[in-house]
Amino acid sequence: MNLSLYSVNAFLILDAEGHRVLAKYYRPKGHPQGESKDLLASKDQRAFEKGLWQKTKKPGADIILYDGRLAVFRHTLDLIFYIIGGATENEIMLYSALTAFSDAVHLLKRAVLENLDMVLLCLDETIDDGIIVETDSTTIASRVSRPKADTTEIVINEQTILSAYQTVREKVQQRIQQL
Repeated sequence: MNLSLYSVNAFLILDAEGHRVLAKYYRPKGHPQGESKDLLASKDQRAFEKGLWQKTKKPGADIILYDGRLAVFRHTLDLIFYIIGGATENEIMLYSALTAFSDAVHLLKRAVLENLDMVLLCLDETIDDGIIVETDSTTIASRVSRPKADTTEIVINEQTILSAYQTVREKVQQRIQQL
């Protein structure tokens, strides 16, 4: 029985033609099963992604077992989000992490391709080194979203300039008197 926190092997975003938009493969050295030797080469990763896309390109199901791995996926407009875990992983936990990630990206109301930095921040807030750390989309979105710039205007007119001049003049006079 797998009682490890390391439940995610990979996170993928593929476009409608099966091309990689984002791919992040996890298998840290501290993993209880040791460091993985499979899917290390880019060629192997691309072949895995192409085969996975062939099986999941049509919307319908959202969980499949592919190549000995559990693939949880979600179609959004022209992209497909995937979380890949081991065959014995808890599919409900993987699905909730995927749902939280995709909902957080949706809450940010940002296009994935134009704001890949924000998407990567969402991913890092959801999954850290293969460990699911957050499954609440609003929490993820609030951690990632940038604070709005302060839009208060500073009014500069003759009165404020005169006031600043008088303050400086008084401070200089006080310093001179102290000497």
